[in-house]
Amino acid sequence: MFKEFMNSVAIILPWLTAILFIIFYPMLISIYVFIPLMIGFMGYVLLLGIDRVRVIYIIFGSIYLINLEVNLSLPLFLSIIVVILFYLTIYPKLIVFKRFRWTIPLLSVMFIDLIYIIFLLGYDFIFSESSIVLDKLLIYSFIVDILMVFLL
Repeated sequence: MFKEFMNSVAIILPWLTAILFIIFYPMLISIYVFIPLMIGFMGYVLLLGIDRVRVIYIIFGSIYLINLEVNLSLPLFLSIIVVILFYLTIYPKLIVFKRFRWTIPLLSVMFIDLIYIIFLLGYDFIFSESSIVLDKLLIYSFIVDILMVFLL
């Protein structure tokens, strides 16, 4: 009986951890500004879900990105639009690097972060808003985002 309980805990615990992370981490980011955003990492998770037809990756990535945008008052669906644009335009050309294990995820996260910042700065310019500040915390966030690739 104890072994069955431990098996069920071993199955439920990773899913519960992932769900709690997706729900509460963006809320923590809105309170503590030094926590990294991880837009590129979760965008890559969404990209993997689209590429490999994994519905759970698509759900986790989409919910995280929408939750992050709502909690930080960023333009809604901008990160998902950036991921889809990256998937349609740049990602097919990265297949050249398929031999190297870390190249495609690393370049994907870097491009998603870069395109997202460009789109966000364009949004700020067009609507005369200031939704993001380019400072050392943002660079720190991108570095952590790139390092998260190696956890995949």
